[in-house]
Amino acid sequence: MMETKTTTAMTPSPGDREITATMDGERLDQLVARGAGLSRTRAKVLIEAGHVSAGAATIRDANHRVKQGQSFVVAIPEPEDAQPAAEPIALNVLYEDEDLLVIDKPAGLVVHPAPGHGGGTLVNALLAHCGASLSGIGGVRRPGIVHRLDKDTSGLMVVAKHDAAHADLSAQFASREAGRTYLAAVFGGPRAKAGTIDGAIGRDPKHRKKMTVVVRGGKPAQTSYRLVETYGPRSAPLASLLECTLATGRTHQVRVHLAHIGVPVIGDPVYARARAGRTRAFGAAAPAVAAFTRQALHAAKLRFRHPRTAETLTFTSELPSDFSGLISALETL
Repeated sequence: MMETKTTTAMTPSPGDREITATMDGERLDQLVARGAGLSRTRAKVLIEAGHVSAGAATIRDANHRVKQGQSFVVAIPEPEDAQPAAEPIALNVLYEDEDLLVIDKPAGLVVHPAPGHGGGTLVNALLAHCGASLSGIGGVRRPGIVHRLDKDTSGLMVVAKHDAAHADLSAQFASREAGRTYLAAVFGGPRAKAGTIDGAIGRDPKHRKKMTVVVRGGKPAQTSYRLVETYGPRSAPLASLLECTLATGRTHQVRVHLAHIGVPVIGDPVYARARAGRTRAFGAAAPAVAAFTRQALHAAKLRFRHPRTAETLTFTSELPSDFSGLISALETL
């Protein structure tokens, strides 16, 4: 690690932040994030881009360990123009203030622009809705999406409007202080009425676009579930409704974990393909099950502490019409 010298006087420019370390051994990105009210990701980007200095020395190592009393200047550039264009896409906003907003995302809406989805995304909609109040995380004026939902998963999301709110909310999800609860309609039924699925998730070595539970590598993941209802014979249900709570937030986590224990989500085009064609046993409900071509997964509850007021906020979302229609069909079994 490089040593920094603080003998040269620092002359912060307007808009720059001067930060003094209060403890030995803290990582520089942690100090910058806390002292400048930024997310850790944003702090790391600024450090590696050469925007943090101590005296005459520029420090580009986010892992650099600081010394108590050491001072740093953080040059925070103006946010760059957003790459995605603002688009007037209707949003179902459940709550909004100067710090954040909570939306109820419909199935079919992509969160981030990506190849094949350059427009018509949640980011495009938020750029139009929020304008200049958006978070500048990563140096780009774009919505500070704290957690994401897959394109075909519906339900609740919280979005930060600035770095301080984003950092606080991200920390809440990482520490499990904030909570998310999903409803999932699945094929079959779990062996136990409630349980916790612990299984690291990584890329499927045979199918790179899929995730899977892995023995080595991957990222730790934990999902708890509770059986809400079963449909069909009690001894061998054809389908079930589960309530799932996430302790982590990995890619496709609920879908992967439920498939791993033998109850894939109905309609999941990736993890339930083996079950999709076997709907004859559903009788009169078979057409509804076969026609449900997106994962029957809905983010129904969201809880977090407001980053400014410290008030605990809880939101709920009713099942969308296609999902409730599927449940109505299953209730005839």
